[in-house]
Amino acid sequence: MQKRKALSDDEAFLLSQKVFKNFVDYFKPVSGDKVHIFIPVIKFREIDTHLLIDYFFSRNIRVFVPKIVNTELISVEIFSNTKFELNQWDISEPVSNEDSGVSDFDYIITPLLYCDKNGNRVGYGKGFYDGFFENISKQPKKIGVNYFNPDENIDDVWENDIPLDYLVTPTDVLSFFNKGLE
Repeated sequence: MQKRKALSDDEAFLLSQKVFKNFVDYFKPVSGDKVHIFIPVIKFREIDTHLLIDYFFSRNIRVFVPKIVNTELISVEIFSNTKFELNQWDISEPVSNEDSGVSDFDYIITPLLYCDKNGNRVGYGKGFYDGFFENISKQPKKIGVNYFNPDENIDDVWENDIPLDYLVTPTDVLSFFNKGLE
């Protein structure tokens, strides 16, 4: 978090653009794909996922975002005209509480504070994404995005923690379960 806060707005945006380019070049999402992606929290200086969301809309890729309803993460499909509001944690969420019912995503792009070289992620401590990962039917690519490459291992991994498949940074796309796309 401290490394993120040390970035200027311009640096954060430039690095977000590089993450966007690496994601698109590596995964090559196509029309009809279904992507679950988080809306960035400005105060946490998260990767600017609006770059990806705009790209997805322009390519007819379906976009879903998380919303917390009754302590559960649901997936709401959004469109270019979707209305948003801030929740209790100052996270932008769609006004709608309607769960899309979709569970066969092609990609799930997750927020994180840190990801180690084994795909273990440190989130914000609520466990929403681990629960979400357990309830999806198809094996989507679980992808973290971060400004920084991993340099330390996470020691306190819990048995219910579900690791990421990939990490996209401004300089790399790291695969944690194999050395290339299937």
